[in-house]
Amino acid sequence: MSGKALFDQARLLDVLEIEATVLAETVDGAREDLRIPNCPGLTVGETARHVGSVYRMALEWMRTGDAPETWQRQPGPFQSSRDYVISGVRELVDELARHDPAEPCSTWWAADSTYGFWRRRMAHETVVHRMDVQAALDRPVGEIADDLAVDGVDEVLTLWFGHRLTVQGVVGARDGTVAVRTGGRAWLVRVTTGGVGAWRVPGSDIDRADIGRIDAEVTGPPANVYRYLWGRLGERAVTREGDFDAINQMWALMRLATR
Repeated sequence: MSGKALFDQARLLDVLEIEATVLAETVDGAREDLRIPNCPGLTVGETARHVGSVYRMALEWMRTGDAPETWQRQPGPFQSSRDYVISGVRELVDELARHDPAEPCSTWWAADSTYGFWRRRMAHETVVHRMDVQAALDRPVGEIADDLAVDGVDEVLTLWFGHRLTVQGVVGARDGTVAVRTGGRAWLVRVTTGGVGAWRVPGSDIDRADIGRIDAEVTGPPANVYRYLWGRLGERAVTREGDFDAINQMWALMRLATR
């Protein structure tokens, strides 16, 4: 299965820069000990520092061609969380802009070893945490374009659920297949006692062989499904049909994949 993004790569770079700026401005002057909803133990300050650190980790990985062991993980002396995020994203965007998205680059996913992987991963990392800090500060959570949310659904299912859990050797307690549909797209999420997998279905049509194996479906508006899969919205934000145990197992494993 291809790991390539469903969203335009040029726009992903714009999303990364804009979302990082919104996140940085939101945390500027905010109480850093405010808790992030639906993320036990995570605070506004920790979120900003995490995002700034991830930017620097990704930049070092791209430059060295391997997973880095050291990078700036915290703001420097007299550097605010806002400035830590902004300075990190500016350097990251500059580096990504120097390379064609299709150019080969070391990543942590064999399905997409290109600079485009990092554009996509850093964009969605930022979108999710931008929503987190807005929610923590009880501010309106900014909208997410449908096509960006659809790409985010694809990424969280195929990269985080399908790939990360497989690498970790995670298996299910029972067999079950859940179809996820949104924005004219569909995915199949398969959990068995021998392993897990998730893959994109061409278009939105699930073939007859797979239809017979589906135990449940999750549907809804793209932004809702995106946030639901990342654990930022509860089950009422989407429509769930069929075997709820299969959906609940998927949900529990999603929390393990994205923690």
